[in-house]
Amino acid sequence: MDATREIYWNIGHGAALPMYLLAALTVFVILYGFARRLRIYRRGKPLDRRDQSLRRLGRMIGNFLGQARVMRVRLPGVTHALLFWGMLTLFIGTLLVMIQADFTAPLFDLVFLRGAFYKFFSLALDLGGLIAMLTLFGLGVRRFLYRPKGLEIIPDDYLAHFGLAAILLTGFFIEGARMAATEMRADPALTWFSPVGRLAALTMTSLSVEALSSLHRWLWWIHFGLAMGLMAALPFTKLRHLLTTPLNSLFSDLRPKGTLATLDLEAENADRFGAEAVGDLTWKDIYDADACMACKRCQDRCPAWATGKPLSPMRVVQQVGAAAFAASPADLIEAVTPEALWACTACRACQDICPAEIEHVNKIIEMRRALVLMRGEFPGPEVIAAVRQLEKNGNPFGLAAAARADWAAGLQLHPPAEADLLYFVGCFASFDKRNQAVARAFVRLCQAAGLRVGILGSAETCCGEPLRKLGNEDLYQMKAAENIERIRASGAPRVVTACPHCFYTLSRDYRDLGFDLPVEHAVVFLARLAEEGRLPLRPQPFEAAYHDSCTLARYCDLLEPPRALLRRAGGRIREMAQSGYDGFCCGAGGGRVLAEEKLGSRINVARVQMAQATGAPLLVSNCPFCLTMFEDGVKTVCQAGEMQARDLLEILEERLAAS
Repeated sequence: MDATREIYWNIGHGAALPMYLLAALTVFVILYGFARRLRIYRRGKPLDRRDQSLRRLGRMIGNFLGQARVMRVRLPGVTHALLFWGMLTLFIGTLLVMIQADFTAPLFDLVFLRGAFYKFFSLALDLGGLIAMLTLFGLGVRRFLYRPKGLEIIPDDYLAHFGLAAILLTGFFIEGARMAATEMRADPALTWFSPVGRLAALTMTSLSVEALSSLHRWLWWIHFGLAMGLMAALPFTKLRHLLTTPLNSLFSDLRPKGTLATLDLEAENADRFGAEAVGDLTWKDIYDADACMACKRCQDRCPAWATGKPLSPMRVVQQVGAAAFAASPADLIEAVTPEALWACTACRACQDICPAEIEHVNKIIEMRRALVLMRGEFPGPEVIAAVRQLEKNGNPFGLAAAARADWAAGLQLHPPAEADLLYFVGCFASFDKRNQAVARAFVRLCQAAGLRVGILGSAETCCGEPLRKLGNEDLYQMKAAENIERIRASGAPRVVTACPHCFYTLSRDYRDLGFDLPVEHAVVFLARLAEEGRLPLRPQPFEAAYHDSCTLARYCDLLEPPRALLRRAGGRIREMAQSGYDGFCCGAGGGRVLAEEKLGSRINVARVQMAQATGAPLLVSNCPFCLTMFEDGVKTVCQAGEMQARDLLEILEERLAAS
């Protein structure tokens, strides 16, 4: 006998009409619910996310069907992915049943659920349902019993877990009742292709066919009602992320990572800057709140949250959503709180790990812009003083601009127009004694490769990155314009900088202001020289913990060049528990280098402790902000001589082969 089964057994095709009416009502409720939410999204500013449609579609498919971003956090991520794939298998199976029962069989007399395909179909659905049950149980234990720190539980979580569990259980017992009344009696061998249903059937073999039919009929309608009810709840509960999260990948920001809107400060109608109210954000910022599944991965990765600051990236997104859907207009900044906004280091760890591709950092920067440009507020008096010095002297230290090139005394430098490269030094390497050693090391490395180096000297001013991340777009653009004009006037052919913040700002942010010279970070530049055999290094063995600058790693995807240079210098890298894209911030990003860390524990201390745990005697970085933070952190955490903070360029200089 050909393997198959009767569709709508014991229910009858007469059930199709009420079934489809209820399904149509469910679809109407879903559309109505999302239409109401769409009106709220439209409160935000327009934002065009329709470019590169094929790339967007591929990104959505990869993150939705492939669960690519979900699985970056291995155990809970893989568990969630397995639950999704199990439920997807059941959904596809339901569609196939519907297609045969209501289209191909009555219209074309075509029955495809038969024979070997039916056996595969039955086995796939049972295994998919079993995987869904097991993973749902595991996730339920994690959420409701184990409950990781910071994981919030709301009524929607109970609805999702117990609703799905009820649907899965009733589905298996419906199958079991049918099999006990039919296949277990007529074709027992076929039941092995529905192993979970067979187990359910074995618990009901003592019942009569009449009792099984009655039980099956009741369970079938309960199961269908539960499924429709849970679907109808989508727009009104956390379950909406089943639709909004995949679409958020379709609407993701495909510009270079970290791109901020460059404000037109001279526009005639520009009387309001930043985001003080929900309407100052874009529709995508509001939509992000609906895409958030409250998995807290962003919160777990946030260095501010980890060190006791009042910032949770997850809560910022939720607070934006709450303000948007509030009955009366809310003060967005007061809802999030200035303390939380100023705590952000803009390290982008939250966005990098987010499975829903939510854009946390730009929201925070927009609210900071409102604090600075509209309200004149800063994190503290020390930041106000630093900003005033930046405006007056071009650096946050209050030192005279004329002293900007004093670090280069004794080095053979060239006018930029006659040099092979213009070295954009940055404020810390120009004025901070510890970082001046790094600046000298870079020049000597270039000279060892036979290159002529030029600098702007006193004509150079702060790149403006800390100002911009703090929200002071006005002063940032002023400093950027000065640098662009002076670099162009210098006649330099290209720019190289050892500061990741200067590198990102000159190579990406300045493009919006018309700057077009090629810009490289020193590690990329030197790695290429080493690869070409132009950098004469003599390797000497050493061990080091390597710290990825947040800007180089998560903003610029430059993880390998610095590691390649360390290996060429003879280094053996001991990776910290959090490294690469998952690295932990030094605490100086987002303009925080200008601010005192007054709340919670110190981020740089937490990072140095991670390095200390590797047992390496060196903590190597390639950013002046990081080096400054680690010099302080090592003194706080380590015993004398236990660990030393070094810049990668210093290590390379020490290994230059004698000419």
